[in-house]
Amino acid sequence: MSRKRTAADDVARRAAIVAAARWCFLHFGYEKTSLEDIAKRASISRPLLYLTFKNKEQIFGAVFEEVFEPRYPRAERAIAAAGSKAERLMAACEILVIEPLTELAASPMGAEFLEACNALAPEIEGAYRKRVLRSVQGVLGDKALAEVFLLALDGLLADMPAVATLRRRVQVLVDRFAA
Repeated sequence: MSRKRTAADDVARRAAIVAAARWCFLHFGYEKTSLEDIAKRASISRPLLYLTFKNKEQIFGAVFEEVFEPRYPRAERAIAAAGSKAERLMAACEILVIEPLTELAASPMGAEFLEACNALAPEIEGAYRKRVLRSVQGVLGDKALAEVFLLALDGLLADMPAVATLRRRVQVLVDRFAA
């Protein structure tokens, strides 16, 4: 007799799929990752994968959310913490920008993952940008100034610099905006 599937089983299966897909996307790239690759890495069958996610794009969106969603509460605490504007803004940038890029930079296909984020998950990317904007605005106190900060931050990321270079660049930007 088989045991009845529970909500906890569904949550565990989803987490296994997302973890497997994250590894595959960061090591093979989005285009070269197949649903079979993800299912094998998650130790499930493809039909079971389809019971959890409709397609590879939906899985990619879940991976993108999993990379960034846990960081928001930490960023909010950093913004609310004691310290100067520059210290709080740098802490938020560390959590929301530098940490994820550090992880991606350590992966063979991390740069491709970032490109795919914009193409495949624009609504999730847009939600991420809004949350980062709110975080920056929470420190700087002005929406227009926060928008300009984010545009400048985009420019700092354009050439996918090494993490140490990015950190120095962000510190210069923070010092200018939080002065």
